Amino acid sequence: MAGEIDLIVGLGNPGSQYARTRHNVGFWLLDQLAASGADLRVESKFQAEVGTLKFGGRRVALLKPTTYMNLSGQAVGAYARYYKIQPAAILVVHDELDLAPGTVRLKRGGGHGGHNGLRDITAQIGTEFLRLRLGIGHPGSADKVVEYVLGNPPTDDRLAIEDAISRGLLVMPEIVAGQTDKIMNQLNRRAGDTGKH
Repeated sequence: MAGEIDLIVGLGNPGSQYARTRHNVGFWLLDQLAASGADLRVESKFQAEVGTLKFGGRRVALLKPTTYMNLSGQAVGAYARYYKIQPAAILVVHDELDLAPGTVRLKRGGGHGGHNGLRDITAQIGTEFLRLRLGIGHPGSADKVVEYVLGNPPTDDRLAIEDAISRGLLVMPEIVAGQTDKIMNQLNRRAGDTGKH
């Protein structure tokens, strides 16, 4: 069926010092997804941890790059080329500065918005992949962004992000099945109803 997802990618930086940072929320979601039945293992030829998960009888690949964020595209590009996966069948889960903590949105295509992981993926496979955007908020000034994304969110923000991740996981089977318009409308409508988020 058109629109089905064959590969889910979580973005983040490897290493325990980055594990709880805002930039790693893509890893947070992927780790929770993997915990439901995927055994992630390092595959050096892809520079990533890789596993598979079943959604309604279909196997979907999970991928966590083991490169740093700004080289994420090397892993995604290598895996997609090896298994002949089209960009439209790839979902990338990442942190989003332009959305408040607690917000989750689904989007297809577009620019990288200054996100170094998306920048590198776009350079490797183009822009037509699907993105699950997890809001982390913005520090208010461009010169504070690096320090901000590499910092750990305070408890209130972390709980809001974890709630957004839970909502993202709930709709993952429908996203994988290609029901992207339905989920986009659902997530956007919820965002409009909650005022702050």
